[in-house]
Amino acid sequence: MPVYAYKGVTQTGKSAKGFVDAESVRAARAKLRRDGVYPTDLAESGRPRAAKADEGSRRVSLAFLRRVSTLDLALATRQLATLVGAGIPLVEALGALTEQVESTRLKGLVAGVRDRVNEGSSLADAMAQAGAFGDLYVSMVRAGEAGGALEQVLERLAEYLEGQVRLRNRVLSITLYPLMMLGFAVFVVAMLVTFVLPQITQLLESLNQPLPFYTRAIIALSEFARGWWWAVLLALAGGLAGLRAAIRTEKGRVRWDAFKLRLPVLGKVVRLLAISRFARTLSTLLAGGIPIVRALDISRYVANNAIVGAAVERAKESLTEGASLAGPLRASGEFPPLVIHMVDVGERSGELEPMLAKVAENYDEQVENTVTRLTALLEPILILLMVGIVLGIIFAVLVPMLQITGSIR
Repeated sequence: MPVYAYKGVTQTGKSAKGFVDAESVRAARAKLRRDGVYPTDLAESGRPRAAKADEGSRRVSLAFLRRVSTLDLALATRQLATLVGAGIPLVEALGALTEQVESTRLKGLVAGVRDRVNEGSSLADAMAQAGAFGDLYVSMVRAGEAGGALEQVLERLAEYLEGQVRLRNRVLSITLYPLMMLGFAVFVVAMLVTFVLPQITQLLESLNQPLPFYTRAIIALSEFARGWWWAVLLALAGGLAGLRAAIRTEKGRVRWDAFKLRLPVLGKVVRLLAISRFARTLSTLLAGGIPIVRALDISRYVANNAIVGAAVERAKESLTEGASLAGPLRASGEFPPLVIHMVDVGERSGELEPMLAKVAENYDEQVENTVTRLTALLEPILILLMVGIVLGIIFAVLVPMLQITGSIR
């Protein structure tokens, strides 16, 4: 059943807005009037109004352009776990969740899931048809339904998603200040090249005196930047577009991921992030009752690195042939000894899921510490770089003027 966003006024003249589910626009208007609300604006949730054309107006759905944020999904999952744990029937719980969710896009998705469940589909099948819930999410829900532990599975999913949000926010907060400094440095240099240097260049050229080579080089660079900035931007845009197109191919993705892993310092961070995602996802899936072969198949995609994913795929194939998980991971050479040791101990003790959770926690902390050290080192480097560029421009301008002044004496 569609969900409509409305704005209107009540019988007392107060403004009202919210969401209502109904079979059609007419039914939604009738339902609102029965509730004492007279709608002035009514649109299907997730479908903003388009521009009016000729006699009528058309609505163009842009929902496919908007992705559900991980934070919104984590909050909704936590709320659904609470509702299910309170003994509320699933259809009724999904209906209550539709009213609680703030994201318009997610509200429409949950309403669609509720309608499919009401028609007889399982929750996992309904979420799979929605298209916005990942394979990890759907598989966990399916296992929870089959095992009669939906509440526990939803809580684990919420914890997993919340952990991903916390890690991303920590890394973002650490890197935000250096990025702002880099942007400020680029802005200062652009202002010097665009406005300051042209005026000084005219003064120096009017004196008809020979200029040092570094002064001529900076003047030439300034003229090139002012005259061909559009070509530089087009070249950068074309290069980025070509890189993205190459990465979309299988060979290109493998080469790009291998290149990232080989980077001197950042390669370590990339590897830690990939292994952390893999370990946490595999731990969550195993805790949710997913068979290990299926869990490995999902985890290799969540790792978001083709090299690590290929190693996990080889481990999965060996596992189906009766081998252990630790052996193929060790043979791949892509996993540190700590991971191999923890996986080996977990397999032998039957505690693989908590061991993988410890690996993920350890690597998340390593990622945060490594990024913190890198940004602490990057800040003075950016300051020195900006100061060096400004001093270079000043030196290139000041030296010729001092030479001219000395020759006049």
